[in-house]
Amino acid sequence: MYHTVSDPDEKYLPFWEHLEVLRWHIIRSLVATLAIAFVAFLSKEFVFHTLVLGPSRPDFWTYRMLFRLGELLDAPALCIQQLPFTLQSRQLSGQFTMHMRAALVLGLIGAFPYVLWELWCFVKPGILMKNRGIIYASIFIVGLLFMLGTLFGYYIITPLVIHFLANYQLDPSIVNRFDIVSYVSTVATLTLACAFMFQLPVVVYFLARVSMVTAHSMRAHRRHAIVAILILAAIITPPDVMSQLLIAAPLVLLYECSILIAQFAANRDRAQ
Repeated sequence: MYHTVSDPDEKYLPFWEHLEVLRWHIIRSLVATLAIAFVAFLSKEFVFHTLVLGPSRPDFWTYRMLFRLGELLDAPALCIQQLPFTLQSRQLSGQFTMHMRAALVLGLIGAFPYVLWELWCFVKPGILMKNRGIIYASIFIVGLLFMLGTLFGYYIITPLVIHFLANYQLDPSIVNRFDIVSYVSTVATLTLACAFMFQLPVVVYFLARVSMVTAHSMRAHRRHAIVAILILAAIITPPDVMSQLLIAAPLVLLYECSILIAQFAANRDRAQ
């Protein structure tokens, strides 16, 4: 069984040789991920003290910017001066396990652009020459959105969620002593969730190309989406309108961009 290719200069490869090519693309992607993870593992002080544990301290960049904004707008709710919790490790292998997990997450994030490139190198022979331009653009946009989502999750969502959970109290007699496993898992989950959430425009584009999503349906549900975003922002931010807008505005903008992309995909299909 042979796979056809779109470029006459490309070689025709048997099916099993395609699998062999795919295997090496996967191996190179794994090597890149593990190499970055290994470097992160060796950089323990920077990775944990500066990156992972950064949002747990009041001197974190986000809290300092909110403090300045609170002083400028005379909004005391934005002035976060303390986080009432301590971190502890209650498992024998807890700190080592979290060291490994944090290094792997950083490896995934750091190697993501290269993994995209390896994926493109594998599918490139099967893409028509006239469609390769849009694929190049898609790869660039996916990588860019992934990095923007990672930064948004780490610098905006994560510290505000930590602040909310640290200050949520059922009774003054209950002291917050969070396990390091829970803390690191929360930071990693929120950061990666935002990174993938920012892929919404790309997902909408391909769904629109197969008529599963339309710009009209997204406009019809715009109000529901905005209400859901505002509720989410109200839950995870301090009780202040400005901080809620800091969360809601990028998500609403992402949704609006997705509507435009869905319309672009529909127009492109009609033009073909």
